[in-house]
Amino acid sequence: MRKEEIQELIRLVEESKINELEVCEGKRRIRISKNRGGPSATSSRGAEVSDDVSETVSVGAEVPDESKLAPNLKEIPSPMVGTFYRAPAPDADPFVDVGQEVEVGQTVCIVEAMKLMNEIGSDFRGVVRKVLVENGQPVEFGQALFLLEPT
Repeated sequence: MRKEEIQELIRLVEESKINELEVCEGKRRIRISKNRGGPSATSSRGAEVSDDVSETVSVGAEVPDESKLAPNLKEIPSPMVGTFYRAPAPDADPFVDVGQEVEVGQTVCIVEAMKLMNEIGSDFRGVVRKVLVENGQPVEFGQALFLLEPT
């Protein structure tokens, strides 16, 4: 992606009501998010960018190739739009960790939607191989949250 295209994406995020935008092209990923914390933005390449509106821009991050993990991995998708939480409280342990076995119906996370905390359970038995979303991040309907290897 060219510099002009990235600048256009930043402008679009700045002028819109969205807080975050992520674009993937092949194995390259660009993520732009409004950050209310300060007046600078950083990129994964370490460059510093100053602007009146704070944004975090991650350029060139490698998108993991899940096919290398295992050929039979299954996704646990988000059943709704909301905010992803790995634990029942900020100071609590996560519901599940990578390498942990889960049972059908076991709670693996919470998705908060409209101030309601919705526990998300696993639809199958397996071992957690990858957590695909960071704690506190917004998620979309159908977005993969975890990769499990069925047992």
